[in-house]
Amino acid sequence: MTLTFDSFRLAASTADLSEESAAREHADCVEFRMDLAADPLDALADYDGDLPLLVTNRADWEGGEATDEGRTDTLRRAIEHEAVAAVDIELAALEEGDGLDLVEAADQRGVSVVVSTHDFEGTPSKGQLQSLLTRAGTYGDVAKLAVTAEDRSDALAVLGATHEMTQRGERVATMAMGEAGSHTRAVAPVYGSKIGYAPVDPEKATAPGQYDLETLRRLVDELA
Repeated sequence: MTLTFDSFRLAASTADLSEESAAREHADCVEFRMDLAADPLDALADYDGDLPLLVTNRADWEGGEATDEGRTDTLRRAIEHEAVAAVDIELAALEEGDGLDLVEAADQRGVSVVVSTHDFEGTPSKGQLQSLLTRAGTYGDVAKLAVTAEDRSDALAVLGATHEMTQRGERVATMAMGEAGSHTRAVAPVYGSKIGYAPVDPEKATAPGQYDLETLRRLVDELA
C-alpha cells in the first residue's frame, strides 16, 4: 500500500486494528498506536484491512507508553509489512537518539516518514514553531507538530506557522491540543496541514481535544 501526503489525509487513531472496518467510511488511513497495543507485531501480521497504516510507537518521554529499549527496532520490523505505508518517529529520536536507521530503512522500502514533536506544556512562539517544523522536515516527508494551547493566541500561532511553512512548499501536520486549540484540528487543514487524527470511538481519544472521526471528516470537508 502507498500513502502520500500531497493533500490532506485523515488518520483514524487506534490501538485495535479490528476497528479499521468502522473507519473506512471517513478515514484515509489508520494510525496504529503500537505503544498502546498488547501484541502490535502480531496484530500487524494478522491485518487484512483496506486502509493503509501509519505506524506509531510513541515514546514515553513524548506522551506515549513505549520505553526506548527496542522501540525503534519494533518500528523497523513493522514497516516490513505490506500494509504499512508510513511511519512516525520523533524529532528528538533523530537528533539525539537512534532513529536515523529507521528513516533509512523506510526510504528503502518506499514508506513515508512523519517526523513529530509534541509539547504538552504549552505553545512556543511562532518563530520557534517554524524552527521545529523546519528541523523535522529535513528528515522526513511530513513534519508533525502538536502543542498545547492555553488561549486563542496560541492557536493563532500554530495556524500562522502552518500557513507560512506551507507557502514555502513544506509538508506539515499541525494541531493545538486542549480546549483552546481543539478547533485547529478542523481549521489547520485550511492553512495547509496535511494530516488530521481522530479516534473511531470518541471514548478512546489518544490526545486531548480530539474530535471523533466522523465529525472531523465533516468539518474538514465543509471548510475545504
